[in-house]
Amino acid sequence: MDLSTTYLGLKLKNPLIVGSSGLTSQAQKIKELEESGAGAVVLKSIFEEEIALEYDQVLKEIEEEGFSRGNYDYYDYEIRANRLGEYTALIRECKKCLTIPVIASVNCTYSHEWVSFAKELEAAGAGALELNMFFLPSDFTRSREEQEKAYLGVVDKIRRAVSIPVALKISFYFSSLGATIKLLSQMGVAGIVLFNRFFQIDFDIEKFKVVPSRTLSGPDDYAMPLRWIAIMAKRIGGGCDLAASGGVHDGKSAVKMILAGAKAVQVVSAIYKNGAGHIKAILDEMKEWMNRHGYGSLDQFMGKMSQAESENPAVYERVQFMRYFGGGEWSMR
Repeated sequence: MDLSTTYLGLKLKNPLIVGSSGLTSQAQKIKELEESGAGAVVLKSIFEEEIALEYDQVLKEIEEEGFSRGNYDYYDYEIRANRLGEYTALIRECKKCLTIPVIASVNCTYSHEWVSFAKELEAAGAGALELNMFFLPSDFTRSREEQEKAYLGVVDKIRRAVSIPVALKISFYFSSLGATIKLLSQMGVAGIVLFNRFFQIDFDIEKFKVVPSRTLSGPDDYAMPLRWIAIMAKRIGGGCDLAASGGVHDGKSAVKMILAGAKAVQVVSAIYKNGAGHIKAILDEMKEWMNRHGYGSLDQFMGKMSQAESENPAVYERVQFMRYFGGGEWSMR
């Protein structure tokens, strides 16, 4: 049974990638994921925002001690260098002890840092780079065109600055999502990951506080990436792969993503809930399904249920409930 795939030009023994998270923050943890069967890992993101927050905390402590803030650029550079040094050391350590591909991840808030971070991570030996990109569309002064221009500008700068494959992990917060994905795919990126999972808020109505909402995904959360991978598969440039992220908790949902057209599937929440050994359980379920349906490799069914291959493409774009409660279903032949 051949579960191998190619993603971002990297050869993977199987399509299961452990996504960027606390699970991939230490080489020892990542080695366990590899031994459990992971096909690749995306390292925990280096967050420009965390560096900025640490810098602000340092300045706050200086003020509390009775000193003026003055010009403390030194601390900014020192904190940045320390964080980046720790991250590049993790990449080098992983390269020494792992045989599976290691993908670095960058999450920036200001466009000028994307390129400098990307160059450092490439120099450290990352096999590829995932840009965790999201600008919350709550700035009422920025138009849709300006918002999309920000994405395109970052992609263009990084593609020019590094030679390793670059993937974008994006959200579905676009007014014209399909057109945006297609445009991004034409800019030379090697892959697009659908979709980001964000920190969500909730309200504590007794203490009147803003608190975190669901941190981990649930088994039913795969529907959004499934639909959009199915819609976009075979409609973007051949040099750009699609990867699924969100709600993959078992072999069945992983198979669905491959059927939709994904080249790889990112898993995080299921491993947090069940441990690294759950990777093998997912792979075993995939193999059992493939054996039952007579498939010897992923290529034989990859994209089989994409919209481009469907006899009823309109069903992928239906947004209203019509047949659900009537027990209807659509078959793909």
